[in-house]
Amino acid sequence: MTLISVPNISEGRDLGAVSAVGAGFEEGGVRLLDTHSDPDHNRSVFTLAGEPGDLAQAVLAGVRIALTSLDLAESDGVHPHVGVVDVIPVIYLDQSQRGSACVEALVIADSVGREGLPVFLYGELAGGRTRAELRRGGAPELARRVSAGDIYPDFGPQSVGLHQGAVLVAARPPLLAFNLQLEPPATLEQAREIAAAIRESGSEGLPGVRALGLTLERAGVIQVSTNIENHHLVSLAMVIAAVRSHAQVRTVEIVGLVPAQALEDFPSDIVIANFDPNRRTLEEVLKAPTL
Repeated sequence: MTLISVPNISEGRDLGAVSAVGAGFEEGGVRLLDTHSDPDHNRSVFTLAGEPGDLAQAVLAGVRIALTSLDLAESDGVHPHVGVVDVIPVIYLDQSQRGSACVEALVIADSVGREGLPVFLYGELAGGRTRAELRRGGAPELARRVSAGDIYPDFGPQSVGLHQGAVLVAARPPLLAFNLQLEPPATLEQAREIAAAIRESGSEGLPGVRALGLTLERAGVIQVSTNIENHHLVSLAMVIAAVRSHAQVRTVEIVGLVPAQALEDFPSDIVIANFDPNRRTLEEVLKAPTL
């Protein structure tokens, strides 16, 4: 059985450091299917595939490198985060893998905690607690809440340091990280209004969609950044249509790999930045021969 894990680190500018962490994952004995780095978000997303047990060991190998080379106090990306290794979700592609993914996530949480990082579970392993709830206010606020006894790590030390922070661990189905760049003269205020409207709690209420309006100063664009938690309910095309009802979309970006089904009915006039359909779908990459 092959499981997927998608560790995210709070570094997207120092590509040498990013490469070293990726090499650590691979040396741990799994396939590194994809690496996506963004300097404005200051974040890198790795997609790993491995057998149960092997996956946990490989994740730990990469985490150790990240802890020695990254400092949360120097991370200023626009993406919400609470740790140098911010999230480590284990992905199950169907219900038959759910149990194994949950076990692997707990093994990862325990091993990372033993390395000295406070670990917070989220999603179904934590009664539905969300990433957003844990990230609100960043690492300083999370540290304050732990110090006040309002919340406790599930694994590892019972305090949150401001140089390494904490890590969030979950087992979940695939999540689509999908960013839409707006045509000028779009403004940050407009992007935030669009994000507020289309997210699950908004007036247009796309189910399972989280959204933020951001300015990417290095790229020089205004972005609506989304997470789609259930691609069976909401496709990429549906998110594009929702944003287009408010503003023109210049281009879009898929972070990491997505299931092929998520691309159904994708509008032909929209450009996906740096996208190769033979390499960017999860199914295609998984069946590709190992080099």
